[in-house]
Amino acid sequence: MDYKTILTVLSNPADAALAISAAARMARAQDAHLDVLVLGVDRTQMGYSYIGTGAVLMQVGIDRAEADAKALEATARAALAAEGPDLRYGVETVITQLGALTDLVASRARFADLVIQPRPYGAESGADSEAVVEAALFDGKAPVLVLPANGLGPNIQPKRIVLAWNQSTEAMTAARRALPFLKAADSVNITVIDPPTQGEERSDPGGMLCQLLTRHGVHAEVSVLARTLPQTCDVLMRHATDQNADMLVMGAYGHSRLREAILGGTTRYMLERTAIPLLMAH
Repeated sequence: MDYKTILTVLSNPADAALAISAAARMARAQDAHLDVLVLGVDRTQMGYSYIGTGAVLMQVGIDRAEADAKALEATARAALAAEGPDLRYGVETVITQLGALTDLVASRARFADLVIQPRPYGAESGADSEAVVEAALFDGKAPVLVLPANGLGPNIQPKRIVLAWNQSTEAMTAARRALPFLKAADSVNITVIDPPTQGEERSDPGGMLCQLLTRHGVHAEVSVLARTLPQTCDVLMRHATDQNADMLVMGAYGHSRLREAILGGTTRYMLERTAIPLLMAH
């Protein structure tokens, strides 16, 4: 499988240049089509109001969202035009309320092979940035490549990849969705932290996954680590640094909250701190 449809969702003007630059580079490298979804988000939270004022407040919120969307679309089109005529892309602009954002993003993400998004935390990031990542992962079931502040870095195709493995369904899904990257990498380090003492992998942690990937032509090896730091995520991030990794691949975990999916602690921790591109799938 190759990534032939790449999606990026824009809701924050501060992230537009980073997202489009990375997504365009990846689309060229994969000979893929780039879909850009521009969102004008009505963030109005309607609580108690006097009779007759609700409709006025709603219209003000919609007008603001439309103005934001027009400005963001103009920024996106200018950035896309600067990428050159060889880039195949399409732009869709939609006005949505914050509460309806999940269904909208999920409906587009499920038809994408890869979603590329800036890290959803930062001084200028809002609630919609996190909601976009959650919607693509948990509702759209798409792999999401989360970008650090420096984007993809010098290598469009990562040379050294760390793949976090804990035998979970989410980790297996991430490994399968990352296959185009894994097959093209020079080395893939399957990292197991505090492997279980029971179960089918107790005597050979990560061995079955390594065998599967090797049969796909992946240059894979296994590292088994002890949890020497309070957080497993810290061990994983330090190992990625020690390996000089260009990308980290791991499963994304969430908790159900009525109709919404919220990021699990491990997932959020990694998204907040990763300094290299992070590919997640659920």
